[in-house]
Amino acid sequence: MNKLRRCFTRLPIKWQMTLWSAFMLFVLFTVYNAVQYIGINQWMSSREVESVRKTMGELQSYFTEKSDILDAGQIVRSKHFIQSINQKNQLIRILDNEGKPVLTVLTDLPEDWVAPRPVTKTELESVWHQEEHLLVLRAPVVSEKFRGTIEIVSNLETFDELKGVITLVMILGGIGGILLSGLGGLLLAGRLLRPVQSITETMRRIQRNGLQERVPFYDNKDEISALAHVFNEMMDQLETSFRKQKQFVEDASHELRTPIAIISGHLSMLNRWGKHDPVLVDESLLASLEELERLKGLVQGLLELTRAENASPDGAIELFDLGETIAQIVKNVSVVHPEFEITTEVDALKGVQIRLVPNHIKQILLILLDNAVKYSTKRNKIHVSAVLVEDRILRIAIRDYGMGIPKEEVEHVFDRFYRVDKARSRKRGGSGLGLSIAKRLVEKYHGDIRLESEENQGTTVTVQLPFSR
Repeated sequence: MNKLRRCFTRLPIKWQMTLWSAFMLFVLFTVYNAVQYIGINQWMSSREVESVRKTMGELQSYFTEKSDILDAGQIVRSKHFIQSINQKNQLIRILDNEGKPVLTVLTDLPEDWVAPRPVTKTELESVWHQEEHLLVLRAPVVSEKFRGTIEIVSNLETFDELKGVITLVMILGGIGGILLSGLGGLLLAGRLLRPVQSITETMRRIQRNGLQERVPFYDNKDEISALAHVFNEMMDQLETSFRKQKQFVEDASHELRTPIAIISGHLSMLNRWGKHDPVLVDESLLASLEELERLKGLVQGLLELTRAENASPDGAIELFDLGETIAQIVKNVSVVHPEFEITTEVDALKGVQIRLVPNHIKQILLILLDNAVKYSTKRNKIHVSAVLVEDRILRIAIRDYGMGIPKEEVEHVFDRFYRVDKARSRKRGGSGLGLSIAKRLVEKYHGDIRLESEENQGTTVTVQLPFSR
């Protein structure tokens, strides 16, 4: 049994489904045929018994009418009547009190198949004579001048032949049903597993061609369609993730290559002929240190971006005063950049306690304020405002009056390493990671960050974060 089970489990799912469906249909068909066979057999048997009892009833009624003159002679004279009610393959025999036949009327049924036997009460039995199936009904007959037994023997040959035909039809029907159910199960399994096979083929194509392959969508509103839909969504996410990872590696390599090349160039120059020139040594060391600072900032930015990608908004949630936190951050930035006028509009948050990760809020604000400082030109003014929307969303807006961003560049500013003007970003120490880090942190809270800008007029960055108290 275990060996059979192991063999079954090794079969492809298509054949397992086919065999299971064929087996279940076979069981249902067998049970149905068994119930039908028993029902038909009972019905036919009752019809045979009813026919014999009817004949017995006619004989008893006839003899009752003649009970005052009923004797052996009268019974013999009743032969014509008895012949008229006798059926095909049936024997009617009248026995005396000792069991000796007084009159025998038969049609295609030998008399010696059933031995005569007198009875004192009605008896019904089914007997066999070799291969012949017989139904025997005996009943007593009593009058003033005669006491004996009416014996009716009916050959059930027709009944048995009909049962045999029905059995054969059921067997052939069962075999046909098994074959048809197997074929139907195979077709059904193939149809049901077609989307699964499509997913398998898509996976093989992904191995060969890459992540751009997708499963053909079947809009059938069933579990297989849901599986295909989820698979396509997963592949979209994987493709996006791998594309971003590839872009990240390419961008990081490009960004790291420049400072490394500059440092390598200065060191090579000093090694070849400039080590004895103090002025050249000072210039090369100064340039190398500047590039090392850029390299350090770039690596730090990459680490911050990785932390932002893996940040959990549930990790260190605290209840803190939002207005006080924003005011403290603005104060710290003002100390570092005293030449800037930073105004705030956060009175609506006075005394408001919310549950968020404080470090995430601080990091987002510092990134946005740092960008506002870096890209402000003639007008050193920054405005910070914060309000609560419907008592469940924090909206922070930071506006500067700097150089602004061209309209066609706005949609790219949150991409990693993206800089509107690489020359001016290098001069101001930008790595192109700040806004990308801020966006990742905001997205961890299922929030939203938007940027509106106009060249030579300034930029406004708006952050919306859902929170709880």
